[in-house]
Amino acid sequence: MFSLNKLSPSVTDMIRFDHSHVLVTFHQYTSAARASVKKALAETICDALEIHATLEEEVFYPVLRRLNGAEPVIQKSEPEHDEMRRLIAELRATAPTDRRHDQLLHELMRDVMHHVADEETVLLPEAERMLDKDRLNELGAQMTRRRLELLKPKVGKIAANTAVGFSGSTTAIVVGLASALLAARVVSKKAAA
Repeated sequence: MFSLNKLSPSVTDMIRFDHSHVLVTFHQYTSAARASVKKALAETICDALEIHATLEEEVFYPVLRRLNGAEPVIQKSEPEHDEMRRLIAELRATAPTDRRHDQLLHELMRDVMHHVADEETVLLPEAERMLDKDRLNELGAQMTRRRLELLKPKVGKIAANTAVGFSGSTTAIVVGLASALLAARVVSKKAAA
């Protein structure tokens, strides 16, 4: 019997992985890149952030609010996600050849880095102190199931953007392929269950 709870990383490890994925993608972005590469990388970042924010808001934050709703970092997290979504909409409406595109992406990433720092220094350690390993893994499995639902309509777009955006980076291609193979394996095992 297939158990996603046993295969999924903990919710906190998943969140850290998402943060790393966005930062690795951002480090591939340069203002001098071809417009198609800039657009693909920006779209990869935007899709990853939208999915990540939705997962946190639906799975992770409600649990943290029940444990410690007075925590200032949790109180400001969703408004920060809303600002991120505003910047994403503006970025998507701006051509990659427009100088404003680079500025918007850098503004978005400054906000993301601040948000990541708060989560990784406050929220994730707090969750790991307050929740046992089984609960963290259960939340990770819940997040994995929801991620698969959110990814399903975007798989082709994400694959194409990854291929274009990471075309010049061997390390990024290897990481991307390994991630894609792992996701395909989880999906195929889930389908077989």
